[in-house]
Amino acid sequence: MKNPLYHQLLIPCSSLSECAIPPKKMNPVRKSLPHDTPLWINPTQEAFFVTINGKDRSLNQFANSVAWSQILESISYRETRGDWHWNLILAMPDHLHGIVYFPQRCEIRKMITEWKRWLATQCEFEWQDGFFEHRLRNEESAQEKTNYIRMNPVRAGFVENSDSWPYQRDWKNDSSR
Repeated sequence: MKNPLYHQLLIPCSSLSECAIPPKKMNPVRKSLPHDTPLWINPTQEAFFVTINGKDRSLNQFANSVAWSQILESISYRETRGDWHWNLILAMPDHLHGIVYFPQRCEIRKMITEWKRWLATQCEFEWQDGFFEHRLRNEESAQEKTNYIRMNPVRAGFVENSDSWPYQRDWKNDSSR
């Protein structure tokens, strides 16, 4: 049985083009991602997958020995201050990937933004606005992201084996910490 109310709401059309919805004009605008941690999440107990992009994706700002040592030194300094705890960081020529914990209740956006600002000032890195972060909900998810990060230089064709990439640091599996 047909729903009479439904049929009353239909608008009769004499042709398909008459009923078609006109396309909206699309202007590509980059939306900013929200970085607010939900109130029910305790960020001090969570790991986050982060991606931070350089402004010009065609430049190698990060995968060189000078930049890499500056990145590691700045991570170490902020870790000593108690800002964060990195399990893994990997530099590609135009972006960084990592797995990071924030041991204090903080605004993740503020911590990453301050670090980017410091690196921009001290190392003359140029960054895209914002960054991407994703909370890792379990160990399986963390392992998947770790594998994804470590295989990045292999997928890009820079090395055949992820262990050969010199611009990565895996503190989780490094006993020298």
